[in-house]
Amino acid sequence: MLRLKAAQRRLLVEKVPDFANLVIGALFLGQFLGDGPFSLALAIFGIAAWTVLTGFALAVAGMED
Repeated sequence: MLRLKAAQRRLLVEKVPDFANLVIGALFLGQFLGDGPFSLALAIFGIAAWTVLTGFALAVAGMED
């Protein structure tokens, strides 16, 4: 398993939620700005990716040294 230093964990916990927000913005909310039809599969994938990334950030935040 990958062992992260405290500073690396803090950076990861800070940046992963930002990336998760970009993913949901692009895959879910971005569909409303485009001229194509709404894709339920793409929306579900965006929500699932956001959930996984946010859960990952929470798991890393809870790691102990």
